[in-house]
Amino acid sequence: MKILITAARIIVGLLFIFSGLIKANDPHGLSYKMQEFFELWDMTQFNSWTLWLSILMNAFEIIAGFALLLGWRIKLFIWLLLLLILFFTFLTGYTFITGKPTNCGCFGDCIPITAQTSFLKDVVLTILIGFLFRQKNKIKPLFSGKISNIIMLLMISFGFGIQWYTLNYLPVIDCLPYKKGKNINQQMQMPDDAIQDSTVITFVYKKEGKEVEFTADQFPADFSTPPYEFVKRYDKIVRKGSNNTPPIKGFLLSGITNEDSTQFVLSRPYAILLFCEDFSVPVSDWQKDFERLYTAAKAKSIPVFVITRQLEEAQQKLGTTPFKDITIFKCDFTAIRTAARSNPAIYLLENGTVKNKQSYRKMDEITNDLNSIAIQPQTPLPVIDTAQQPETSNQ
Repeated sequence: MKILITAARIIVGLLFIFSGLIKANDPHGLSYKMQEFFELWDMTQFNSWTLWLSILMNAFEIIAGFALLLGWRIKLFIWLLLLLILFFTFLTGYTFITGKPTNCGCFGDCIPITAQTSFLKDVVLTILIGFLFRQKNKIKPLFSGKISNIIMLLMISFGFGIQWYTLNYLPVIDCLPYKKGKNINQQMQMPDDAIQDSTVITFVYKKEGKEVEFTADQFPADFSTPPYEFVKRYDKIVRKGSNNTPPIKGFLLSGITNEDSTQFVLSRPYAILLFCEDFSVPVSDWQKDFERLYTAAKAKSIPVFVITRQLEEAQQKLGTTPFKDITIFKCDFTAIRTAARSNPAIYLLENGTVKNKQSYRKMDEITNDLNSIAIQPQTPLPVIDTAQQPETSNQ
C-alpha cells in the first residue's frame, strides 16, 4: 500500500506542478480561456476578474503539487485538490460533450490536447486523488516541519513571482504563432497537411408544419410544391477535417475606411509595430523609451506603426506626444491579445518575419537591434488607409 500511495503522490504532484508551470508561463492564456467559458454561460460580468483568477489557480497548482510531494499540511491540500479536480473534470467533461470551447487549455498553448484527452486525464486524476484522500492519514511529511515550511515558502514565492515576470516581460517560452522567427504571412496560411471538412448541400423544407431535411440526391419520392415549402439550404458537415485552421486568424490591419492594409505593413523590409490593445497602461509609463525607439527608427528610415483596437482612443492618447503623427491601424482585439501578451508590446519585423518582440518594459532591446540595421532607402510610401497619413518613408 505504501508503494501505491507514494506512486500516486508522485504522479499527481508532478502533473499539477507541470500544469501550473506551463500556464504560469502565460497567465493571460488561461485568463482568456476562462472568458470563453464565461461567455458561453452568460457570465461576462466576471471577465474583469479572470486574470487574477488565472494567477491564483496557476500558483495553487504549483503550490499544491509540492505540498503533496512533501506531505505538507496534507489534510488541507488533499481536500483542496479533490475539490479542484472535481471542478476540472466538470469543465473538461463539458468541453468534451459540447465541443465548446474547443479545448480547456489544461496545458496552455504550449501543449494543446484534445477535449477527450483532457477529460480522460482528469478522470484518472480524480481516481488517484480520491485514493489519496482515503489514505490521507497514512501520508507522512517528507521533511521536518521547519524544512518543509522553508521549501513551501520558496514555492509560494516562485508560483507568484514567475507570473509577475511573465506578465511584465512576456512568456519565458513563447508557444504562440507570433513567436520570434515566425513569418506572419505564412502563419496566416492553411497548414500543408490540413484536411478540410467534408460537406454536403442539405435542403430544409416544411411539410405539414414540420421541417424535413434531405440532400440533393435524396429528395423524397412524393416531393412537389406544395405540400413542400422551401425553408433554407446549408452545407452539412458529414466528416470533420483536421488541422484546418491557420495558426494566425483575424490579423487584419485597417484604418478609417476599413481598407485592408495588412500586406502593406508585412511587405516592408523592416517595420516596427507597437501593439496597444488599450491604454490602461498610461502612455507616460513608456513614452520616453518609445520616443528613443521612434527616433532611432526614423534615423534608419524604418516605418513605425501603432496597432490598436480603438483608433479614436489612440489618436487622443498619442495626440499630445512627440509621435502624434505616427501611423495608426486598428485590428481585431483577439488578434492583438494573441500577438501581445503585454500591453503594450513592441515588434521588429523583417519582411513580415518576427525578428524580435518585447514587452514595453524592454523596448530598449528593440532600439539596440536597430543599430545593426543599415539605413533603408528613402522611398516615398503610397497613401494608405490609416488614422494618420505618413508624409515620408520613416513614418
